[in-house]
Amino acid sequence: MMGGEIPFQLGRFLVIAGVVLVILGLLVMAGSRFSFFGFGRLPGDIAYKHKNFQVYFPIVTCLILSVVATLVIWVISLFMRK
Repeated sequence: MMGGEIPFQLGRFLVIAGVVLVILGLLVMAGSRFSFFGFGRLPGDIAYKHKNFQVYFPIVTCLILSVVATLVIWVISLFMRK
């Protein structure tokens, strides 16, 4: 591997990661407005309301998103091996 390939590959990775982060950010912003598939208010998510404040723990939503992200990464890595 030549010395010039490493910065190119790192740059390409950073650009792809940036695009993915922008897309995820847009989905989160749209999801909070439209609540896709009920994410964010699933049974098992903990919401605590008091007089002056509110705390919300989206535990089940995070678990489901983690499983989906793991499956997507696994499928991508499966195709990248060939």
